[in-house]
Amino acid sequence: MKTYISLWPAHAPALPFPRTLAILGSTGSIGVSALAVVAQHPDLFRVAALTGGRNARRLAEQAAAFRPGVLAVLDEAVAKELRLLLPAGYHPEILAGPAAFEAVAAMPGADLVLSAIVGAAGFLPTLAAATAGKRIALANKESLVLGGRLIRNACQASGAVVLPVDSEHNALFQALCGHVGENGSENGNDDEMARLILTASGGPFHGKDAAFLAAVTPAQALKHPNWSMGAKVSIDSATLMNKGLEVIEACHLYGLPPARVDVLVHPQSIVHSLVEYVDGSQLAHLGVPDMRIPIAHSLCYPRRVALAMPRLDLASAASLTFEAPDETLFPCLGLAKAAFAASHSHPVALNAANEVAVELFLQGRITFPDIPRLIEAALARHAALKENCGAAELINADAETRRETLADACNRTAE
Repeated sequence: MKTYISLWPAHAPALPFPRTLAILGSTGSIGVSALAVVAQHPDLFRVAALTGGRNARRLAEQAAAFRPGVLAVLDEAVAKELRLLLPAGYHPEILAGPAAFEAVAAMPGADLVLSAIVGAAGFLPTLAAATAGKRIALANKESLVLGGRLIRNACQASGAVVLPVDSEHNALFQALCGHVGENGSENGNDDEMARLILTASGGPFHGKDAAFLAAVTPAQALKHPNWSMGAKVSIDSATLMNKGLEVIEACHLYGLPPARVDVLVHPQSIVHSLVEYVDGSQLAHLGVPDMRIPIAHSLCYPRRVALAMPRLDLASAASLTFEAPDETLFPCLGLAKAAFAASHSHPVALNAANEVAVELFLQGRITFPDIPRLIEAALARHAALKENCGAAELINADAETRRETLADACNRTAE
C-alpha cells in the first residue's frame, strides 16, 4: 500500500481549463492571494464557491468581483450580514454552519478545491474533498497533522490528488518532478531519495536570546521579516511550530519518516526547500518569498503561468546562509517531532494545544515561552488513540485537549 499522499507528476490526471474552483477560506491570507492569481488569469478559472469565517464584508467584496454561485460562512448571523452586503440582483446560494464548508468541499460543481482554512477547522472540509475525489490544492497543513492517515486512505479510495500549496512542500514537489526510480515507478517510497530539507526563515526572533524571548509582545511576533501571513501562522513562524507542523506534513505527503526530513534556518527565504538524493546531489527550489508563486503552481499544475510580480535577482541577493535551528530556544520544533514519533494521535494534541496557546498569547494572557510549556504539558497528558480511530475520535481528542490546555493556562496564571 502506498504511504504517501502527494502524487508524483505522472500520476496527476489532466484537468482542462477553465478550471472550476472552490476556495475554502477565501477571506484569509492564502485565499486573498489565490484570488489575486485568478484575477490575473480570468480565462483559466471559474470561481464556483467561496467560504469565509466571520468576515462578511471581505467575502461580500470577493463575491461581487468573482460572482460564485455558492457562498458559505460560519453561522447564520454572518449569513444574514452577508446578504445585506451583496450587490443588488446577485443572489448566490448561502450556506451557514461548520457542515457548510464540508458541503462546498465536496460540491459537484467544483473540480479543484483550495483548502486554505486556518487551523484544525480545515480538517473535515479537506477530508470531504478527498472523499469526493477532488483535486486539492492544500494550504491547510493541520489537515494532515490531525488526520493524515484518513486523508491518505480517502485519496487512495477516491482518486483524489493533493498538490501542496505551502511554499516548502510545493518546492519539494517541484524538485521531485520527473524523478523516476530504478524500478520505473514514480512514488513516495523511492529509494533514490535520501532526505528532504525544509528551510525556515527563523522568524522575527532569529538570533535572540532567552531573556529577549521572555519579554516579546504579540506585535513584535507578528512582524515577520520576509513573508506576509495571517496572525496565527506568523506566531507559529516565530516559535518554529510552523516548521514542526511542516515536518509532519512532509512525512504524510511524501511517505518518509521524520529522521529523513531535516530543517535548516535560511534567513533570506530564497531557497524554499531541497531534496537530497542518494548520490549526494541536492535539488533546490528558489524564488522570491511570495505565496502567489506556489498558489499559482498548485492551481494551474502542470501548466506554469506568468505572474505580475518582482523576480528573484541572485546578483543582488548578497548571500544565502544556512544554519541548524536552535531547538533549545525554540522547543516547538522538537515537540512536533516528538509528537509524531509518539503516536498517530499525539499530533492532534500538539496542534490543539498550540492553537489555544497562540490565541492566549495574542490576547496578552500568556508569555511567548509559555506557548511551548503548554504544548509540552498537553502532550504529556494525551493518551494515544487506537490506530484505526475515525475522524470523530480525532475531533473529540482535539476538543478535549483545547479544554485542558485552557484550564492549564488559567491555573498557571492564577499561581
